[in-house]
Parts: sequence; C-alpha cells; structure tokens
Amino acid sequence: MRERSGGHGRPGGHRRGGGRPYGERGGRDGRGERGERGGRPHEERPRAPRGPRSGLAEELGALEGAQYGRYKGLVGRWELPGGVSLELVRAQSDPYAPPARVAVHVPGELAAFPEELWASAVRRRALASYLARQAAGALRGERALRVDAGGQEVLDRSSCTVDAEDGSVTLRLGAALPGHGRRIDGREARRLLTRVLPEAAERTLRHASSDAEAVRRFVETVEDSVALRDALPGLGLVGFVADGAVLPRRSGVDDRPATGEGVIPFASPPELRVTVELPHAGSVTGMGLPEGVSLVVGGGFHGKSTLLRALESGIWDHVPGDGRELVVARPETVKLRAEDGRRVERVDVHAFVDHLPDGSDTSDFSTENASGSTSQAASLCEAVEAGARVLLIDEDTAATNLMIRDARMQALVAKDREPLTPLVDSVRSLHRDHGVSTVLVMGGSGDYLEVADRVLMMDAYRPSDVTERAREIASVPTGRRAEAESFPGVVARVPVPSSLDAEVRGRPRIRARGEDVLSFGDHEVDLRAVEQIADPRQVTGIGLALELAVRRGHLDGERTLAEGLDLLGEELTTAALLAVRDEDFAVPRRYEIAAALNRVRGLRMRRAGRPA
Repeated sequence: MRERSGGHGRPGGHRRGGGRPYGERGGRDGRGERGERGGRPHEERPRAPRGPRSGLAEELGALEGAQYGRYKGLVGRWELPGGVSLELVRAQSDPYAPPARVAVHVPGELAAFPEELWASAVRRRALASYLARQAAGALRGERALRVDAGGQEVLDRSSCTVDAEDGSVTLRLGAALPGHGRRIDGREARRLLTRVLPEAAERTLRHASSDAEAVRRFVETVEDSVALRDALPGLGLVGFVADGAVLPRRSGVDDRPATGEGVIPFASPPELRVTVELPHAGSVTGMGLPEGVSLVVGGGFHGKSTLLRALESGIWDHVPGDGRELVVARPETVKLRAEDGRRVERVDVHAFVDHLPDGSDTSDFSTENASGSTSQAASLCEAVEAGARVLLIDEDTAATNLMIRDARMQALVAKDREPLTPLVDSVRSLHRDHGVSTVLVMGGSGDYLEVADRVLMMDAYRPSDVTERAREIASVPTGRRAEAESFPGVVARVPVPSSLDAEVRGRPRIRARGEDVLSFGDHEVDLRAVEQIADPRQVTGIGLALELAVRRGHLDGERTLAEGLDLLGEELTTAALLAVRDEDFAVPRRYEIAAALNRVRGLRMRRAGRPA
C-alpha cells in the first residue's frame, strides 16, 4: 500500500486500496464490448431502436415481476419529460452482476450554461467535474445510483462530459437495477429511472438551478492552475508553491487539507520567491523551484516529505479549498522509488549496475525479481525513456545503496567489487546532458550537498534557502571519489504487442482493484509503487489506454515505446476510451501508462534495431 502522511508530514495510515470500486467487479456482463482486433469480430450487444423511444415509465411498470434478464430489452435511448433523455447503455443479466450502465443526456439549450464556461477543453473538464460532484451529492441517498465524482483532483472523467459543440451535458453512472430476487421490481425501477434521475438532472445539470458563483469559481480555479503550470518552462522552473498554500493532509486516508491551529501555511524563502500573473487570481507570489538539482533537507517530521508529496500531486489540478490549488509541477514530473520484486524487461541499467558476479549484461537487463536498487535504477531509466523531465525522489522510499556510497565504504569495498554506481555521481549529468531535473528529499547524506544547485531546508514546516551554507560545508573534502563521469542516456525499446493481450477466453478483462492493482487479461499488474496515480478510476483508464494503444496499432511491434506513447497521446481522450468500453474511468498520463506497461509480467520487449 502507498504511504501517505497525516498532518505536517507525520507518518499516517495506508492509502485505501485493494478494495473493489463500485461497478468494477469482473463477470460476464462487466467486461464490456470490443471492436475488431486481430481478425476477431465485434461481440454482439443488444440492438436498440435507431431513434429515442418514449414511454419508459410504462415499459418498466409492465415489467413488474418479469424475469430479471428482460431488463436487457430496454437497452437504448429513451425520451423523458422535460427534454432530458436517458440511455440504458448496458443492462444487468441478474441482480448479482455488476451494475447497469446508464447515461443522462441534457441538451445544450436546456443545460444553458454560458458558453464561456465550456469554451475550452480546460473549462469543459472543470465544468464537468463540478457537475459530477453536484449530481453525486444530489443522489447520495440513493444507494442504487452511484456517480463517480472523484476526490480532490479535477480529472478528465467518463462520469460527466460537456460537449464542445453545443454545451450539452452527459452524466454517466452505475445503476443497480432493482429486483425481487431474480424478478424485476418495475415500480422501484420506474421511480429511480423516470423520477429520481430526471429530478437530479434538473437540480444539478442546468445553469438555471446552479450556484453561478460557485460554478465560475470552480472553473476559474482550474484555469489558473493550468496557466500556472504552463508558465513553468518559460520561467525555468520545475515547480511552484504559492504563499499561503496548505500542504499537510488530514490523514493517510483523507486527502483533504489539514485544519487547526497547528497548520502552518507555506511561505516562500525570499531568495526563491517569484511572482506570476494568472488569468483570474492576478499576481500570485510563491516559491519557484528552478531547474537542475534541488535538495530538500531538514530534521525528521519537519515537512520535507510533505513538500515533496505536494509537488508530486502538482501534476493535477485541485478543487477550490484544497489548499494546493496553486501548487503545481511540470507535467513531465515522475516520482521514483525502490520496488523489491518487480519485473524488469530489457532495460539498459549499466549506468547504475554493472559487472554483476554472474556476468549478466546490464546494458540489456531483465529479471523477474528485481532488488530495491535495480528496480529503482530501472524505473529511472524507464521514466526518462517515456519522456520524464523532472524526477522526484524521497530517501525514505529509495534504495540507499543506489543513492550513495560514502568515502569509508569506498575504502572498505573496492569499486571493482561493487556493481552499483550511486545516483549522486550522475544526477548532475542527467540535467546537464539530458535536460532532466531532480528534486531529492535527503536527511542522511551530506555528499549530495556537492552536486546540488540549491538546498532548501524545512524547519518546523518553514522553508529557508541554505544553498550558500551548504556550499561552504561541501567545500571541505571528505575523501570520497566520484565513480561515474556522466549518465549515458537510455536505449529505446519496442513493445511486442502480442504480449499485451487483454483477452481472457475471448473477452477483454480490464478492471481495477483500488489504486494498487490492474487486472489486464491474464495479468495482475502491481501499481503500488506508481505513486502519482491519484484515483482508482485512473487505473481503469490505464488499462483501457493500453488496450487502445494495441488496438489502434500505436504499439505495433515496430515503433519504440516513446513513439507509441506520442501517438496514443494524440487521441487519449474520454471519447476515445469510451469507445473501448463505457465504464467509469479517469484519463491517465503517459507516464503512468508506461509504468503499468513495464510492470506487466509476460511483457516482451525488443531493443530498437534488434530482433525480439
């Protein structure tokens, strides 16, 4: 399980994971439909009439007491009073199967949100997130109806979308269709589908019944966050933490901001304070973290890891009131950690691991059971291969022997007897030669003071710039010798698509178990160490994205992984993933997709330019 801190970075409980999200159980009817691939035809799905039907209430009443499977005859689109339409996308085969999939469509002229609220992709995402949260609140008392509204992050979700052409709104949700045993409860189904849902849509999916100021604030908060993140490269920054931001969370399982007198708002050191102009918030001041090698130091429990986790989450936008609305990181930021036992497939790790006692070729390294050091080395190389330009590392979750080898250990164990070359000797080359910056939390090794461009000290959750003092200390020789001159870069790999088959017995099997495990075909993909997954629905999105990449030929056995990710990114939208399967998901980043792919046991890779 992933660790999360409680208030002020103290060790908290575990992130809730391993549970099975509502509507994502396996089963014959929960796997969705599949288009053609590899010569296999489309699966049959119930045929609905071409146009919307009317009279859903009467149809449901007439089904009272009928066999449960007759719900399938209602698949299709139905016109409801008031201009709203309801679509039964997928029905349940029996009361114990995964919930049915229902969509509520509100035409643009009825939703009537001002065009300025949905004029861009960023604004549509924000508006849809706001509406999903409102709808979930309105339906909270109805256990049979579940809307995926999400948590503190504002993600692209399938649960609610706003059309770019006319501002129409579609709300998608799971519905446990009611029954008496294996007989249809038509009266309750009629209440849920023809009264409760339309009334909720009327209250939450129309501008006339919305809190106009709250909608505007939500959209503008997200737009400011995106603008701030977009400004980072031009300012030469990898991250920004606004003055007044609240970084600590309530607990390890509650991602809302910590509260109380002991919570200290963030205040930038004067040396790192910058001002950025944003579209709605205007001039905003805060700490700008420059490109290069940055070290975060300080005593235990003083907020080092809390700051790093805020940057880790800064790739996502946050809801108003989260405390991290204006804490952002470059989109190409990837958090790394050690991961005992993970599989590694044909990764060039020789920059960190070489001359193993068994003679293994670490320039083309594979293992079914990586150690902490080799797993972290592989994850670093894989992240750079996928396009990462900022790496985040916390010594608490890193492999110590990959991070540092001090002078005394060098004196005791000769280099020709030590296969590992520590990161401290190549971290500067990562930036100088490859444009990859690194932010490290370090409390136990002063050798990193010699290679850091800046050093930030956290003292009782208050940051200060101690770079000059660190340089004075680093000027005193320790006798340590550098064991590498540079980081040589990564070797491109080509995924073999036949090793990424999502099918089990002729049907695709893609489902999430919390934030920690993706079931993909016959494989259980362990994602516990992929720490920037913010939501279980992103795990589902990762699985759908992998299926899309293979189905569309982006991973065709000829393109490198990076080239395939580039092509996938051009069409990685909610609509594209809905075409794979209509399910609750959130659109993932390329870096989490690549991380999941690299953790598929059974994945085969070939080196670019070489046969498999």
